[in-house]
Amino acid sequence: RDSSTSRGLGDVYKRQDEYVQHGTTSTLQHCLSVVHISCAMAEKLHIRVNYENLIVGALLHDFYLYDWHTHQDEGVLHGFAHPHIACRNAAMRFHVNAEVQHIITTHMWPLTLRFVPRSREAVLVCMADKYCSTLETVVGFFHAAAALLRRKQV
Repeated sequence: RDSSTSRGLGDVYKRQDEYVQHGTTSTLQHCLSVVHISCAMAEKLHIRVNYENLIVGALLHDFYLYDWHTHQDEGVLHGFAHPHIACRNAAMRFHVNAEVQHIITTHMWPLTLRFVPRSREAVLVCMADKYCSTLETVVGFFHAAAALLRRKQV
């Protein structure tokens, strides 16, 4: 690809920084955290993985490009729909392979019962996503509580 196309794809990817994922964490920061944690788990647990697929899958697992707090998707809850939307966006814009598509579409298991992670990479991204989501939500709760307390003191 030429540099203008690559720059355009980077700009599309960076749009994730415009959307809040959990608490006060942007979707971009969440995806970067999932990359870090999934790679750290693979290393610490001495799990042989394809790091390219692991990293690309983690980077794109939430590549849905909308504010899920306000998005309406014809009665389908975001938790169930977004893995498939993210996979479609990733396949269309980045031409990802089947393994990366599997990582993206299964990262919400066990919520999405029929879409079970079958590879080490998919299991790691799924676990890292749950870990990061929990921490981000708790931190967001404390930020909201602190803001409320500051308002009450004024």
